[in-house]
Amino acid sequence: MKKQAIAASLFAAFAWSALVPAASAKTLVYCSEGSPENFTPALNTTGTSFDAARPVYDKLTEFKRGSTEVQPGLAERWEVTPDGRTITFHLRHGVKFHSGVNGFKPTRDFNADDVLFSFDRQWKPDHPYAKVSGGKYDYFNDMDMPKLLESIEKVDPYTVRFKLKEANVAFFADLAMDFAAIHSAEYADYLARQNKKEQFDQIPVGTGAFSFVAYQKDAVIRYKANPAYWGEKALVDDLVFAITPDPSARYSKLKAGECHFVIAPRPADLPEMQKDPALKVINQPGLNIAYWAFNTEKPPFDKKEVRQALSMAIDKASIIRDVYLGAGQAAKNLIPPTLWGYNDKVKDYAYDPAKAKALLAKAGVKTPLEIDLWYMPVQRPYNPNAKRIAEMMQADLAKIGVNAKLVTYEWGEYRKRMQQGEHMTGMLGWTGDNGDPDNFFFLHGCAAARPGGQNLSKWCNKAFDDRFNKAKALTDQKARAKLYEEMQVIEHEEAPDFKIAHSVVYEVMRKEVTGFKQSPLGAHQFNGVALK
Repeated sequence: MKKQAIAASLFAAFAWSALVPAASAKTLVYCSEGSPENFTPALNTTGTSFDAARPVYDKLTEFKRGSTEVQPGLAERWEVTPDGRTITFHLRHGVKFHSGVNGFKPTRDFNADDVLFSFDRQWKPDHPYAKVSGGKYDYFNDMDMPKLLESIEKVDPYTVRFKLKEANVAFFADLAMDFAAIHSAEYADYLARQNKKEQFDQIPVGTGAFSFVAYQKDAVIRYKANPAYWGEKALVDDLVFAITPDPSARYSKLKAGECHFVIAPRPADLPEMQKDPALKVINQPGLNIAYWAFNTEKPPFDKKEVRQALSMAIDKASIIRDVYLGAGQAAKNLIPPTLWGYNDKVKDYAYDPAKAKALLAKAGVKTPLEIDLWYMPVQRPYNPNAKRIAEMMQADLAKIGVNAKLVTYEWGEYRKRMQQGEHMTGMLGWTGDNGDPDNFFFLHGCAAARPGGQNLSKWCNKAFDDRFNKAKALTDQKARAKLYEEMQVIEHEEAPDFKIAHSVVYEVMRKEVTGFKQSPLGAHQFNGVALK
C-alpha cells in the first residue's frame, strides 16, 4: 500500500513530463526499451535498470566513457599492498549529494560513511537496510563477494580500506560496475526516521551528473542536470527516458523528432535508418552472448548427453541468417571472440538432427519428450527477437521428437522465475560489465548456481569452478588465459547451455546529438552529450 501511495502522490507531478517537447535545445530524450525494476543497481542485474540508475550515481572507480579503461571515480587514488590483498582508497573531497529530491537536503559532503553503507547493506544481514526491497543482492553474491571480502574499514572520513581474503585482479573493474554504486547514508537515515525506508530504492539520491525528478512506470523517467557535479558535466538541462518497449515505435518516435536516441533497432530497419540524412547509426561488435540454458537440476537435463543432443538439434545458421540479419555471429563459447582468453580451438556442435536423435536414445530418453522453452518478452542488444528464435527452435526440436511448450512472462517476472530455476530450458543473454572474462564465466560458477542466482543452468562443475577461482587471483594474464581456455573446453563438453550468438550492437541517434560515446559494456551514459 505504501508503494501505491507514493506512486499516486507523485503521478500528477510527473505525468506532464511525458509531454516534454523533444525538440527543446536543452532536453535530451532517450527512447529506452523498458522500465527499471527500481533505482538501486545493487538490487538488479539488467542493463535496463542499470541505465536508469546510471545518471544518478557514481562509483569508487569508473570506466572511462566509451571504454573498459578503469579510472578514478569517487576514489581519487588508491594503494595496494604487494600481496594484492589490502587496498586503501583515498576519497574525493567536496563531492555533493543531490539536494531537494524527496525533500532531502544533505548536511554534509560524500565521505567514508557512504562507502561503508553501500557495501555493508549488500554484505551484512544485520544491516538496517539489508532486507529493504526484498534484500536480494544477486550480483554481489553471484560474484562471490562475501567469500572475497575480509573487512571494509573507515580509516578516517576520507579514507577507506578494503581487505580481501585473496588477491583479485578484477577487483578495481568490479568496483566500477553498477552494483557498486555509492549511496547516501544520510538519506537512508532521513527516510528511516520517517518510517519510509521503502522509498530509498524508488526515489534515488546520489552524486551523479543528473539528479532524479520523477518516474511514471512504463512511461517516463525525468532527470535534471546536477550543476554541482564533480566530474564530466551534463551539457543539457534535462534528461528524459521515454520508455518505449516496441522497436518499431522507437523508430517512429526517432523519425518524428520525439526522441533523440534509441537502442536495439530492428535489424530489418537498419538499411532505411542508414540512408536517412537526419540520423546517425553507430555500431560495434558486442561484448555479449545470447544463450539457451538447460536446467541441469531437472531431468533429463541432468544428463550431458541430452544437453549435447539438443545442441545438435538446432539449426543455428538459420537463426543467424533469418533473425540477426547479418548483425551477429554464431557463438560457440560463452565469451565473445573479441575478448582475451577466447579458445578458438573449441569446435561448435554441428547441426545434425539424426545424430541428436540417436544420442537421445542412447541416453535412455523416450520420445516424444515434453519440455518447456522460455523466451524473453523483450528485445535485447544480444537478441533482436527471442520469440522468433523460440519458434524456430520449437520447429527444429519437433524433428527429433521433442515437443517444446513456449513460455514467457513480463520481463521482471521472467528473470525472477528463471533465476529461481522454475524453467526446464530458457533463453537469456549477457553483456559484459567490465571487459574481463571473469565477468562472463561467473555465469557458470557454483556461487551463481544457487536459487536466485544468475547461473540459469544451475550447473556446478568442480573442475570448471576450481579454475575459475584460481584465475581470479592470478596477475599473469597469460596464465589466466590458459585457465579460461581450459574452462571453455570443459563447458563445451558439458553443454550446460546452447550458445546462440554474439551480436553487433547498433544504436541510432538524430544528427543533432553530439558527444555520445558507444560503450563496449552496453552502458548508456549522457553526461558529456549535447544537442547542437
